[in-house]
Amino acid sequence: MSLFSIFQVAGSGMAAQSQRLNAVASNLANAESASSPDGQVYRARHVLFAEQPVAGPAGSAATGVGVTAVIEDQSAPRKVYDPRHPLADAQGYIAMPNVNPVDEMVDMISASRAYQNNVETFNAAKALVQKTLSIGQ
Repeated sequence: MSLFSIFQVAGSGMAAQSQRLNAVASNLANAESASSPDGQVYRARHVLFAEQPVAGPAGSAATGVGVTAVIEDQSAPRKVYDPRHPLADAQGYIAMPNVNPVDEMVDMISASRAYQNNVETFNAAKALVQKTLSIGQ
């Protein structure tokens, strides 16, 4: 793997973790909403990753990461008893999003640390390139 492929690999990791953080933020923002704009219950979204080859010099075998899909969690919505709520059913329950805030916070911490690791890798590669260029002076 060439030194310049490291920039593409780290960049692909940062882009993927950024999308993961956006999904977590959306999940947390909608964790207590009783309905979405389309009238349905909000469903948690999860980002799926897969390895992707990155463009590089001929013979380079660098592999980055890419987002293959953002899927909705198909588990049942939470039922909350609130008979006075306008969206309550005949038994007095309202359907709430299937978002677990604790799981989302753990996912957020994991994604932010992975993003930071990619930033540090990017910066280390940048420092190596700068040192290499300064040798010729």
